[in-house]
Amino acid sequence: MTVPDPDNLTRHIAQQITLLNEYLAIARPQQAARILARVLDPEDGVFGGLTALMATGSRFAQDRASAGVLPPEAWLALGRAANELNDIGLDLDDHVEDLHRLSQAPTAAPVPPVASALVARKHR
Repeated sequence: MTVPDPDNLTRHIAQQITLLNEYLAIARPQQAARILARVLDPEDGVFGGLTALMATGSRFAQDRASAGVLPPEAWLALGRAANELNDIGLDLDDHVEDLHRLSQAPTAAPVPPVASALVARKHR
């Protein structure tokens, strides 16, 4: 197996994420839901991969900080990033099924908006 050049690989991944973001911005609701569900998939989604990458980076930084090559703050920042992403991922896991359901919903006439708990109204 040939090991890819890490600079080219990271540049390629960043470009692919940019393209996915551009597609998401113009996608129909079902397509957008499908994209988000796949990105957030806890088993093999992009979000979980990024979280694992930050955890690996934190372990690398810990080793380098212990050797005095990196400041401890770099290790702490990467560890904090990994922990925050993990926590966010756990919060989002609850909604992946909702996104899957929306991505499978038949195309129908738009449903009129309904007030939700997220809508705050001022009464004077």
